[in-house]
Amino acid sequence: MRLYRPKTVLLLTILFLLPTATVLAVPPKVVETVPRNGDLNVDPKLREMRFVFDQDMRRSGYSICGGGPMFPKIVGRPRWADSRTLVARVQLSSDHEYRLSVNCPSAQNCRSARGEPAVPYPVTFRTAGTGGPTPTAPSGPQANARAVATLREAIDKQYSYRDLHGLDWPELFARHTPALSSAKNATAFAETAAKLLANARDMHIWLKVNDTTVYPFKRDIARNYNRDTLAKVVPGFAKRSAAVYTGQFDNGVGYILIDSWSRQHAEALEQAYVAIWESSEAPGLIVDVRPNGGGAEPLAQEFAGCFIDKPVLYAKHVYRSPDDPSGFGLPRERILKPNKRRPKYRGKVAVLTGQANMSSCEAFLLMMKQVPNGKLIGATSYGSSGNPKPVDLGNGVTVFLPSWKAMRPDGTCFEGQGIAPDLSISATATELKTADPILQAALALLAVP
Repeated sequence: MRLYRPKTVLLLTILFLLPTATVLAVPPKVVETVPRNGDLNVDPKLREMRFVFDQDMRRSGYSICGGGPMFPKIVGRPRWADSRTLVARVQLSSDHEYRLSVNCPSAQNCRSARGEPAVPYPVTFRTAGTGGPTPTAPSGPQANARAVATLREAIDKQYSYRDLHGLDWPELFARHTPALSSAKNATAFAETAAKLLANARDMHIWLKVNDTTVYPFKRDIARNYNRDTLAKVVPGFAKRSAAVYTGQFDNGVGYILIDSWSRQHAEALEQAYVAIWESSEAPGLIVDVRPNGGGAEPLAQEFAGCFIDKPVLYAKHVYRSPDDPSGFGLPRERILKPNKRRPKYRGKVAVLTGQANMSSCEAFLLMMKQVPNGKLIGATSYGSSGNPKPVDLGNGVTVFLPSWKAMRPDGTCFEGQGIAPDLSISATATELKTADPILQAALALLAVP
């Protein structure tokens, strides 16, 4: 077993060598965990964590990643109970939040029988107090009944995508109301409400109980990039900050990877502007946002503004308005303005896209579609943007629900559809082990005489 401690991070891993003739197959995935991801009332006396995969695994290695006070204390060495089940003995504290990940970018020794690394699977859970689940006031059947009524009214009057998937909301509430009404405390209510709301398959719905967040739905996507391969195929590939990587190809084409628009990375994004300045005379520029799941739209606007000379319409949205006959207010336009304070670039631009893109990053893709010399290359984005607003249910639980419909400039809604690239290029996980077809297509598009 190897213990790897970059500062507070602990990677619990056993290393093994792959046979040189290994044939890589579909990456395995975690399909079940004990405790479940997102559980809030885990018994602190739990002594074993279990991770179940969807295919037979090599039993000679494992990787359980994490660190610091949120990483559970693992007793001894994890073991494979069978070809698909990894078991770790643990000691847990009461009323404590825990986080870990099965596999992670720096340790991928949970592998299939054929040697394919498992898709990283993060797990978050919280243990109950020593006397059982910690109650939050007000509680009890009456408080729960009021909370159910408030939640149902919020779905009917505030949730912008209520009718998107044709769900039978009255039937869903009828099915889940008995469990919601009998919930012993706020955490139990939130967990049950999450089961109800999971039917919407909406990444912009979540619940909060004190400092704990419960996500009803977790997406399962195919990532069309491999960071290890990028480091090999992009000349001068270098990490410039927590959110920005850069490189430059032999023909002068520049490369900028931005993996987040989060406000937490606002300072880190400064390196993206340095990269634009360095590439200002480049014959072409590749902006790779395939790992980017969104963040703050104003930060994306600031960057995209470096590529235009005049204001352009890039998106619209409508807010839920139950009193309006249509159920929504008037469409509002979102305008991208030139960024005169930052370096500018006016050459050809290829933006690399993928299923990981959602929310504010999808707004960024719509912005870059308006760039005169810009093209989107890769896969269609995920299709999720909601501008969620909080609704206090009155029993210690707050639910966040999307308040708008995000639309393309022509007024069509892209929720559940995504933003299609100008040039669609597919790439399997196996192909991405040694090459990057999307990157190669971008270089061909930006071909310099």
